[in-house]
Amino acid sequence: MAHCVVPEAEALLDKEFTVLDNGFVRLVDYLGGDARIVQAARVSYGDGTKSVSQDAALIDYLLRHEHTSPFEQVQLTFHLKMPIFVARQWVRHRTARMNEVSGRYSIMREEFYVPAEEHIAPQSADNKQGRSDEPFSHDAAAAIQTAITDGQRAAYNSYAALIDTGVARELARINLPLSLYTELYWQIDLHNLFHFLKLRLDSHAQYEIRAYAAVVLDITRAVAPVAVQSFENHVQHGVLFSGEEMDALRKVLAGADNPLTGKKRERFTEKIQTGKQL
Repeated sequence: MAHCVVPEAEALLDKEFTVLDNGFVRLVDYLGGDARIVQAARVSYGDGTKSVSQDAALIDYLLRHEHTSPFEQVQLTFHLKMPIFVARQWVRHRTARMNEVSGRYSIMREEFYVPAEEHIAPQSADNKQGRSDEPFSHDAAAAIQTAITDGQRAAYNSYAALIDTGVARELARINLPLSLYTELYWQIDLHNLFHFLKLRLDSHAQYEIRAYAAVVLDITRAVAPVAVQSFENHVQHGVLFSGEEMDALRKVLAGADNPLTGKKRERFTEKIQTGKQL
């Protein structure tokens, strides 16, 4: 099979899609698409041996049954600009290849992330690692934005002053805050990208990384639309029940009481509510 060219993906190459206040996502390159997944699964070399509907059914079957290797044949390379704290969450996905700008070699730009007013909220009462769904008032949020901006400006001024004294860049950078923007190239195959998107599009993920993941998903849809549709159907918008939960579900559907208690009952109820919302 010849090189796989996807016109919709070609149209997106090198286009910047803005994320947050100063960030972006760019598709730098891609290898393969839906056709490559099908080719790898069938280990054939001819075009047109199957219909579009049959190809879609095969991709759906592969994803639903977790036959992952054909999806690894598709690769995407992104150029990303994001706050350092988002990048530190990003690199936890160790199944990709990455190169990041180095503050040892380059003077870091004075570019910092300041959350929009609607995303400034107090600590959640029931989530130790997240913010509340209710944002601060306009006045309170504005004051917080000012405090964040003042701290960023002071930190960068200190960094610039150290650079001017001739201190090594690798030392001058160490007090710069996590809100500083960094840039990186990130290459990942489609199977592992779907795993990344499953976690980072989840409502429990931090808003800022969800914003990037949403753009990455849209770009990936241009590269492999059938595979993305299957991912959205079976993974992103699907609900997985354990054996114990399936037993409880059968009993509830039969009109009996839910036998689960405590945290198990809470998780089961959340899955049921998620299913209703979908």
